Amino acid sequence: CVASGLSLKACALCFLHPDVAVISPQDPVLRIGSGLTASCRLSPELGLHASSLYWTLNGVRLPSSAYGVVSSDILSVELRSLNGSQQKSGDNLMCHGADGRVLAGSCLHVGMPPEKPVNLTCWSHNAKDLSCRWSVGGQGETHIPTKYTLKYKLRWHGRENECENYSSEKKGHACRISSKIALFTPYEIWVEATNQLGSAASDISSLDVLDVVTTDPPANVRLSRVGSLDDQLMVRWASPPELKDFLFRAKYQIRYRTEDGADWKAVDNIGNLTSCRLAGLRPGTVYFVQVRCNPVGIFGSRKPGIWSDWSHPAAASTPSGELLQRGSCDPKAGEQNSTLRRELKQFFGWVRKHASGCSSMSIKLYDQWRVWLQKTHKTRNQGFFFFFFFFCFLKHKASPELRLCSPRVTDSH
Repeated sequence: CVASGLSLKACALCFLHPDVAVISPQDPVLRIGSGLTASCRLSPELGLHASSLYWTLNGVRLPSSAYGVVSSDILSVELRSLNGSQQKSGDNLMCHGADGRVLAGSCLHVGMPPEKPVNLTCWSHNAKDLSCRWSVGGQGETHIPTKYTLKYKLRWHGRENECENYSSEKKGHACRISSKIALFTPYEIWVEATNQLGSAASDISSLDVLDVVTTDPPANVRLSRVGSLDDQLMVRWASPPELKDFLFRAKYQIRYRTEDGADWKAVDNIGNLTSCRLAGLRPGTVYFVQVRCNPVGIFGSRKPGIWSDWSHPAAASTPSGELLQRGSCDPKAGEQNSTLRRELKQFFGWVRKHASGCSSMSIKLYDQWRVWLQKTHKTRNQGFFFFFFFFCFLKHKASPELRLCSPRVTDSH
């Protein structure tokens, strides 16, 4: 039986019979720290004396000082302060003959009753299902088989139901309810934990499916250059198609990093736009960009919403240029945002003060000024005067342009 690759418990079950020897009690369930006195009763047909036997626990021989010869056909063993079972199937307590042959076996289940499950959180993918995740309570490990059941019902009517599609994750246990999801009606959801030593239930969570909707990441994320501007890139993406029939206002977040960088920088003030221009970037550098979506206010929900996963990264490089030129040093990440804001403030402030009749200015004009500045190598003060004198003279009409996004320079994981 051992040669067949079966466990010790399986070996004990595959050829042992009550008419050979019996261990009592059989397969007990015990709390951690408790003790047990077990006995091995021999069949008279074996012709063996109890004093010739020995005990093993999980393959390790137990000391003879723990034995007790009750009679010629009964040998006992005393186990004290038991630890939790090493495997879910239990610990193998075996009674052996002098030649090592296994005469009888018993499976000890040593553990603890479950504690109240905690951290119950739920979300709905595109308002088509309802998934929940939770963590086991207390120390977590019960050491014996423990069943977790996610239960749910409509708050004001409906019968109690049990989730059926379970899975285990690194973050805990999870279950997905995939059919007959009710909208506009609150659910009551909780988790029950049960094993042979006891049971416990989580707190009841009340939620409306429309308050916990998450969606697929934004699709078709594209990253491209902004003309010949060497410190900017344009990000564009598509709204989640699965929510096209829902009334909601999406909120988007971008994160980006350089090809050789590990830390992501976040831009989280984008709102409901599906494009954003990143500025203050390094010239001649490859950048990776990802976007995620938060479907806020579905059918009037006032909850903050749940962020989707990040999209697949898109990549592009900024043009090589002379933005950082002649002895200047690469601005640190924390300086890029303030530098951009200061430059824009100076730019539009100069326009309002000196360019009467040229009040309708846009980001597009700013782009043209930057390109002209790079090509002529003039200082920014010189650039303000010559550039706007020229463009106001031509009565350039500004047109609406895509938004210039300023990064919140904090790490995003």
